[in-house]
Amino acid sequence: MTAVDAGAEGAATQEEAAAPAVTGLLAGDPMMLGLPAFIVGSFALALTLIGSTVPAGTFGSALAIIMTMTGLGLLVSTVWALAVGQSAVACVFGIFTGFWLSFATLVLALDHNWFVLGTTATGTIELFLTSWLIGVGMLTLATLRLPLAFTAVFVFIELALIFVLLGVSGASAGDLKTGGVFAIIFAAIGVYIFFGQASVATGGKALPLGPPVIKG
Repeated sequence: MTAVDAGAEGAATQEEAAAPAVTGLLAGDPMMLGLPAFIVGSFALALTLIGSTVPAGTFGSALAIIMTMTGLGLLVSTVWALAVGQSAVACVFGIFTGFWLSFATLVLALDHNWFVLGTTATGTIELFLTSWLIGVGMLTLATLRLPLAFTAVFVFIELALIFVLLGVSGASAGDLKTGGVFAIIFAAIGVYIFFGQASVATGGKALPLGPPVIKG
C-alpha cells in the first residue's frame, strides 16, 4: 500500500527523486507491524468460529489476543502510518483498529451486562455485524485501486461477516463455521501480503499482489 499512497499523491518531482534517501522512522513500514497484528487476531477469531480449539462461539476465548496484540498493534500501526504520510494505510489500519476493539467491547459488555440493552443479545450482535458489513463494504469499494490481493482480503472479510450474521440470526452452527473458513482465507491472504512486505524490508523482492480492479 506504500506504493499506492505514493501514486495517489502524484509522481515525485526530479528534485524529490534526487533527494537523499530517508532514514529513521520515516523510512519504516507500518505494515510490518500492522499485518501480523491483524493476522493473529483473524486466526484467533476464525478458530473460535469453527470451534477447533474451543467450543464454537465462545468469543471470550480470543479476547486476550484481540484486545492486546491485534487492537493495540493496529493502533500503533495507524499512528505510525500517519507519521510517515501513508494515508491509505492509516485509513485501513484505523478502521480495523475500530473493528477489533469494538468487537472486544461487545463481547465483554454482553458477558458482563455492562449496558442496559433494549433488545436481546442476538439483536445487539446483529446490529454490530450489519454495521460493520456496511463499513467494510464501503472500504472495499473505496480501495479498488489497491493491488488485487488487498481487495481479496476485504471481499473475504465481507463474506465472513455475512455468514456470521446468518449464523447468529438463524442460530446456525454451519453458517458460523463457514464464516470461520472465510476468516481463515482472508488471514491466509494477509500472510502472503506480509511475506511480500517482509521480503522488501529485508532486502529482497516484493511478491506479486495482482493488478488492481480499477486502473488509472
